[in-house]
Amino acid sequence: MHKKVIPILCGAILLPASQWALAAVDKLPATSSVKMGAAEEVCSEFTDAKWRDAQVIDGVEIQESRMCNPDNPADIAAFVKGTNNISMSTLMETQLAADAITMSNDMDGDGDPDHYIIKLEIAELNGHSPDMKDPTTTFDIAPGIQPTFWVYAPKTRDMSTLSLYEPVANPLLRAPSPVIRVEQGDIIWIVLENSHYFPHSIHLHGIDHPYMDHSGEGNDGVGQTGQMDVLPGQSKTYVIKPRQPGTMYYHCHVQPHTHIPMGLQGIFVVEENRPNNWVQTFNVGAGHVRHPSVAVKEKYAAEYDLHYQSADKELHEMARSANDPRIIARRMNQEYDITDADPDYFMLNGRSFPYTLRESLILMEENKKVKLRVLNGHEEAFALHVHGHKPMVTHYDGVDNGPSSYIKRDVHGMVPAQRIDLELSGVDDGLNSFGQGVWMFHDHVEKSFTTNGIGEGGDISLVVYKGFADEKGIPKVHGMSLAPYFTKEFWQGKFPAWQDYDAWKSLGLPEISNKKQVAFVPPPPAPKADAAAQTAAENQSSFIGQLLQGLILGGLIYAGFANRQRILALFKK
Repeated sequence: MHKKVIPILCGAILLPASQWALAAVDKLPATSSVKMGAAEEVCSEFTDAKWRDAQVIDGVEIQESRMCNPDNPADIAAFVKGTNNISMSTLMETQLAADAITMSNDMDGDGDPDHYIIKLEIAELNGHSPDMKDPTTTFDIAPGIQPTFWVYAPKTRDMSTLSLYEPVANPLLRAPSPVIRVEQGDIIWIVLENSHYFPHSIHLHGIDHPYMDHSGEGNDGVGQTGQMDVLPGQSKTYVIKPRQPGTMYYHCHVQPHTHIPMGLQGIFVVEENRPNNWVQTFNVGAGHVRHPSVAVKEKYAAEYDLHYQSADKELHEMARSANDPRIIARRMNQEYDITDADPDYFMLNGRSFPYTLRESLILMEENKKVKLRVLNGHEEAFALHVHGHKPMVTHYDGVDNGPSSYIKRDVHGMVPAQRIDLELSGVDDGLNSFGQGVWMFHDHVEKSFTTNGIGEGGDISLVVYKGFADEKGIPKVHGMSLAPYFTKEFWQGKFPAWQDYDAWKSLGLPEISNKKQVAFVPPPPAPKADAAAQTAAENQSSFIGQLLQGLILGGLIYAGFANRQRILALFKK
């Protein structure tokens, strides 16, 4: 019987405490149920399902791409052969101008062209127009998120939009500016046709190029040292014959503190010279290279271009704040202060999570290796982390310093404009890979996980092993539902991320009452009691005091009861 004394005493103590707890709970507001809003399909029929298959078009071998939104195979055929070497039917399946990419003159007799003429225009995405309220030529980086961009784009022959009725930009006009690939030792003419309302240029960053071209004009893209900027409506041809292979960079050098963040930047790859090496001149939107070069295929099963960039909302909204270019120029060149800038949007290959799941996955197979070419297009430092793997860096800024310089790690730091080449291995040994599955990768600077301050967003994407994606290329994940991320309300900060984690919505939002709250008024002081009554009240124990006294007394009684034999024995003595 005595073993139950302490539980009984504790229960007596907790009885009033339960009433206090219930009273506190009764005062809390109920949880409101926020409507999620219409969620987009993770992958609807954006493109023809046959585009995902491996195929051959006009003699061009195109790798399969089991992603939701792969590149148009007809575009890839044109990028590899040139618009002058493909059939008219293939060209008509693209939106490229007939002279967008021309290739000719196998001067060394190795079976591939040695003279390229590449034509670039400048397009504005999510820009302003005096004819309509909404942005023209739209490009969403996430549901409902539309920063204004300026981008280099392959020369097109068609409308800038998908149709007369859809403002969505055609697939050739998108962020980031396209990856350009050429072969080592070839003669390359890059023609910039300035179709924009501001002056622009191209600086071939890290790419072997002479200071002056053959006509005696500047060739470095810098107005202060070599040539005038390319004014609206004018064109400029940059001439190069790159002697060194590697992952390089190109960008505008006019007001670069604003033009580069606005999107006028891209990866430029010089591939190693090999016989019969028809490279994929453009990789629009970066991501999977569906026609890797001969040198890449000697070592790797696949190749991916990863272009990371960010956007300061203030700057990108300035570009559509007026119809007069003079007003925009004043705001961007004189009033905008990049030293106070704070990026709001973080992107991988022009998209933020969850749209990265549609086109910027890295698809892996066990025991295979893929090549990653990474550009830090931010204005700040960058730290690439790949879950479940430790990729090895083989090149810095396009330079292979030899195997003794190769570094294997799970976080690769990069400064702005820097490029690295990574070897990602699927060998399951606990070092190269932790095994098959769906693994996240992202910039580990934590604000890069967000979109306009809301997470998880930003440049998050996934490494997906074969067998871990459905027929549309969407990863088979085992965690939370992705539906909220595909709503505009989530990125507007209206939908609580954890509301539906449990049946009673314990992590939702509390209801906010619209009833007017009565202002707190302190009660008037109680009348002073006479001295005798006050002394009696002070001598009277409080409830807590009585409870403590009872607890002490109960403890003494219990101790006496438990030791009664010893106590009785003392008295007998």
